[in-house]
Amino acid sequence: MITSLLSILSILLLTSCEQFGNIPSGEYKLSLTKSKNYDLNQDKFVNEEKGIIKKMREEGSFWKKPIKNMKNNWFFSSNETRPEVFLPEKKNLVNDEFVKSSNNIKFAWLGHSTILLSINNKVILIDPVFSSSASPFKWMIKRFQPPVYSLNKLPKVDFILISHDHYDHLDMETIKFFKGQNLKYITPIGITPHLLKWGIKKEKIIEFDWWEEKEIDDLYFISTPAQHFSGRKGFFQSQKSLWSSWVVKYNNRSFYFNGDSGYNKHYQEIGNKYGPIDVVFMDSGQYNERWKAVHNMPSEVIQGFKDLKGNHLIPVHWGMFTLAMHNWYDPPVEIEKRAKKENINVLIPKIGQVIDMKFKPELKSWWEKLID
Repeated sequence: MITSLLSILSILLLTSCEQFGNIPSGEYKLSLTKSKNYDLNQDKFVNEEKGIIKKMREEGSFWKKPIKNMKNNWFFSSNETRPEVFLPEKKNLVNDEFVKSSNNIKFAWLGHSTILLSINNKVILIDPVFSSSASPFKWMIKRFQPPVYSLNKLPKVDFILISHDHYDHLDMETIKFFKGQNLKYITPIGITPHLLKWGIKKEKIIEFDWWEEKEIDDLYFISTPAQHFSGRKGFFQSQKSLWSSWVVKYNNRSFYFNGDSGYNKHYQEIGNKYGPIDVVFMDSGQYNERWKAVHNMPSEVIQGFKDLKGNHLIPVHWGMFTLAMHNWYDPPVEIEKRAKKENINVLIPKIGQVIDMKFKPELKSWWEKLID
């Protein structure tokens, strides 16, 4: 029996090993160790608040408080973590018009953290995940519904912007689709080995350490801190690449994408340095008190947005994959409720709906009709 299980496990690991990508090695790894965010003693990247990941794993352990955590697990949860029907979509993306964004920002939220955005007539695809699951195995973490747009129907993409290497943010199949196309990959340091393994040419990859700024094709890309971690093998070989949030600017237009992050002082640091920020895409779903160190809780989304000196809040990281035990609709309900109390401009579009920041539509709470 044990032999059979080991054989099955070995087959699964072998068939998914390409999904794992590669970790840094040799001279390239040596160059990473010079980063201020790399801890030589631990041989990995770390957060601004040292030891917070270790603390989260210790305090968030089920066995740390088993009675309290009894209801806070998959087996005893009665929440509706996955919608019973497809979430509504709005397929109004017109390629020629979407690209026209001189001194403007247009975007379409495609579910979870995947965003198609146009700024200064350049198209940026952010953390694109078009695969059927956010996992190395097709039967795990399956998406709620097919992508609203197929990859071959997207407008010409100029940049792919990556926050970190977790499966729900860095998707091998999607990356491979673009490998023959003329575009640039904007990533945190340490991501290059993954992309090289998947066929991306090195000259197309531009890496950033935190607080680095680079002007690329008239856009300013700035890698900013996030409080999270990285790795595609669970707790094995984790934090070998950096995780980032991003500020992208053109003239007086700007947007912020926080990737995945727990709340900490970095939001205020970013806001003081680069605010006010027009459009703020914030990690607002798949949260849990036990891992709040690496994902914003609803109240922290609001506080983080205020720290960033944002003008318009767009909650992301929800609506496509089940990674936590809250109801699938809790993120929009909780964020909208809190935003109204604070008089914050919050935009929660339907999946695929194009938002033109020059002509912002009045959006209705579309999820309410789906709540039992």
